[in-house]
Amino acid sequence: MNEFQLHTLENGIRVVHKVVNNTKIMHCGIMLDVGSRDETHDQQGIAHFWEHMAFKGTKKRNAYRIINSLESVGGELNAYTTKEKICFYAAVLDNHFDRAFDVISDITFQSIFPDKQIDKERGVILEEMAMYYDSPEDAIQDDFDELIFTGHQLGNNILGNRQSVQSFTHKDFNRFISENFNSDRIIFTSVGNLPFKRVLKFAEKYLGPIPRFDAVKKRNVFSTYTQKVKTVNRTITQAQCAIGATAYPISDERRLPFFMALNILGGPGMNSRLNLSLREKYGLVYSVDASYTPFTDTGSTGIFFGTEPAKVDRSIKLVMKEIKKIREVRLGTMQLHQAKEQLMGQLAMSDENNSSVMLMMAKSLLDLNKIQSLEEIFDQVRKVTGNDLMEVTNDALQEKNLSILTFIPN
Repeated sequence: MNEFQLHTLENGIRVVHKVVNNTKIMHCGIMLDVGSRDETHDQQGIAHFWEHMAFKGTKKRNAYRIINSLESVGGELNAYTTKEKICFYAAVLDNHFDRAFDVISDITFQSIFPDKQIDKERGVILEEMAMYYDSPEDAIQDDFDELIFTGHQLGNNILGNRQSVQSFTHKDFNRFISENFNSDRIIFTSVGNLPFKRVLKFAEKYLGPIPRFDAVKKRNVFSTYTQKVKTVNRTITQAQCAIGATAYPISDERRLPFFMALNILGGPGMNSRLNLSLREKYGLVYSVDASYTPFTDTGSTGIFFGTEPAKVDRSIKLVMKEIKKIREVRLGTMQLHQAKEQLMGQLAMSDENNSSVMLMMAKSLLDLNKIQSLEEIFDQVRKVTGNDLMEVTNDALQEKNLSILTFIPN
């Protein structure tokens, strides 16, 4: 595809680049097909802990030099961990791209995990856990994953648990990396105004000497979902509720129609059906959102809202009413057209964000081994029919299949 240029280094690491001429900023990152679902029971939280430790020292940089390396020239250096990915990424002026490439590759492959820094960062992560626990809007999403994926790695909190985080040593990080690093599952990705040849020059300089990694670790497939209803008493002032189930994996052709259906139901637009009902018509919530997260072998969908404890039951009934409506009432021609236009507009705005495009390219290569252009995605959106939307919602959003988790104030 001309829009994206791709090259595979001799060690198996792939380099993907998109040229955008009207910018002075280079966005770049290294994404690994490793995440919290790849942890064993005694490793819970180590992927996220490793993400933190990558900034705490390498063979040629201490923590201060890593922090100061890009910020001193106005750049940004960051990272994140998900259930299936770890990514280290940066944004700098184009004349500092060499430095950014050096730093990102250094923290990814040359971390030394100093013992003093491990002990220090342990406290930071425990505080991060406490912060999320004190934010019920965030905590219910983690607890809902645990409810949906009970007994599976996908249900584990990305942060781990206090016991596991307090136990990790230098050897544990090296063991996790040796068990999970595979060069064929590592992508360097960039978006900016530099030509591909120059990007490849830096790739050969900083990634070419990296040895080939050949670890093979088969992920446990999740296939044991059962509907559950759970209420938890928490020291909070507002009730929180999550409604959802498992959904389609990232390679499933039904993924796009289902994503469109969720966008109609509870997407970011103020005109989503759930927002119009629960907020605009009845004033029961401040916000209500429907989300869909696809994984390699399964997926999850959830509807999240907060409300007064006395209004929880009524809010749940209204959510179920809107779900029933989207399952049973086919969209009219104009409604379907508007839904497609809205989704394509949202996707186009996302495509204007070079940082998001940079991350998307790497994730798409790792998950699908291809990158679709915006126009190719638009073509798929235009082909979705009203029957397609009814089929996926009747399959994935049957009321008898939906789990419910509620946080109720003590």
